[in-house]
Amino acid sequence: MEPFIYLVRHAEAEHNISKQFSQRDPPLTQVGIEQASSLETTFPEPRSIAIVLTSPLKRALQTTLAGFSHVIALDRDDTDNGIRNARPNGSKRALLEEAFPSVDFSMLDKDWFLKTGIYAADEESVALRAKAFREKLWGLADSVQREQPMSSSHSAIVVVTHGVFMKYLTLDKNIDLPKAGWQTFRLVKITNGEVILSPV
Repeated sequence: MEPFIYLVRHAEAEHNISKQFSQRDPPLTQVGIEQASSLETTFPEPRSIAIVLTSPLKRALQTTLAGFSHVIALDRDDTDNGIRNARPNGSKRALLEEAFPSVDFSMLDKDWFLKTGIYAADEESVALRAKAFREKLWGLADSVQREQPMSSSHSAIVVVTHGVFMKYLTLDKNIDLPKAGWQTFRLVKITNGEVILSPV
């Protein structure tokens, strides 16, 4: 059976309250920490999770670590969309390593947070990044299916992401999950070969 893909929106962060969207890498609020912690008990079938992918922005990392017991991989493809703000919005790798010592940041370049190339702060770049991430999910889902025994229940992939990026990832401009909310999808390859996320 093909894996479920759970898209999880990060919990409430400081910029969600202050509306200061230029704030660099804002952490979760106390309410956000409580929201993220509640994922441990409210998330459906946590034992079914094979992989957890998270954005390397603090609010997503905090949501992931509070809500899920195992972080398998960071993914730069899944960073804040940055359409509203072209300034770098992530923390330097050394700061992240200090703040989150249990997480392996080796896949992040020194200047991973700069918004250039596919990571530029424009809609076309965000759409390309979302498309590339869906293709990466397709490959991960295939690996999970091949590596897990048929009887294994560990087949779900969790992606902790950001509200605006989720719109591009799902190709649904109206998706607006609550903070620390989630929605279930399956991956589908359509006739032109493009991978899309189909709501379950």
